[in-house]
Amino acid sequence: MNVMNTLYSIPFTALIAYIPVLATVVTCYFSIVLARATLRYVAATDKGLALAREEFEREWSPELHLKIERISTTEARIVVTNLAKLSVLLQLLQIRKITFLVPFERCVLNDPLVGGMTYTQDIGKRLVACTGADYEGQIGASMTFFASGRMFRTDWFRFHITVERGRILRLEPSNIPARRVRVLTNREGAERRREFVQDVAAAGAPSVKTPDSAPV
Repeated sequence: MNVMNTLYSIPFTALIAYIPVLATVVTCYFSIVLARATLRYVAATDKGLALAREEFEREWSPELHLKIERISTTEARIVVTNLAKLSVLLQLLQIRKITFLVPFERCVLNDPLVGGMTYTQDIGKRLVACTGADYEGQIGASMTFFASGRMFRTDWFRFHITVERGRILRLEPSNIPARRVRVLTNREGAERRREFVQDVAAAGAPSVKTPDSAPV
C-alpha cells in the first residue's frame, strides 16, 4: 500500500513543480500572439495614414487644365479649370507652335482662380498672330501661376488648328500633357516633388563655390 502511495505521489509532486514552467510557456505564447497582432495593427495604421496623405496631397496639390475652344472663324477662347481645391493666381499664358522651342505669344495675367472654378479669355487674335494667316498643325498652350508661395507652370497642352486667310476653320484638342505642373520657385529654394511635379529651377541655378572649392 505504501508503495502505491509513493508511485502516485511522485507524478503529482512533479506536476506541481512544472506549473511555473507551464505558466511561463503560456505567457510567452500569448505575448507573441499580442506582439504579432500589434505589428499587424501598426502596419494597417501606417497604410491608412499613407493613403490619407496621398489623398490629401492629390486634393490640395495644384493642377490646372487648359482648353482652347473655337467660337467662330475669327474668335477663340481659352478655358482654364482649377481641378484642385487650392486657389491659385494666374500669371502668364504662353502659346507656341509645337515646332518652335520658344513661345511665340505671351499674355500677362494677374487673376485669381478659386479651386473648382474656371477662367476664360478670348484669344482669337493671339492665335492668328501666333500661327499666321495660313497654318495647319499643332500648337501648345501653357500657364504659369502662383500657389502656396511657389510658382508653377503646367506642361504644354496641345491642340490641332487649321487657319486659312486669317480664319480659324478647325481647332481641336490633341492630347493631354505628360506632367501636370512643374515647380519654378518656392520659399525654401529647390525642392523635389512627386512624380507629376518636377523642379526646373535646380538645373538652371548657378553654383557658388567657397574658398575650399566646396559647392554650396
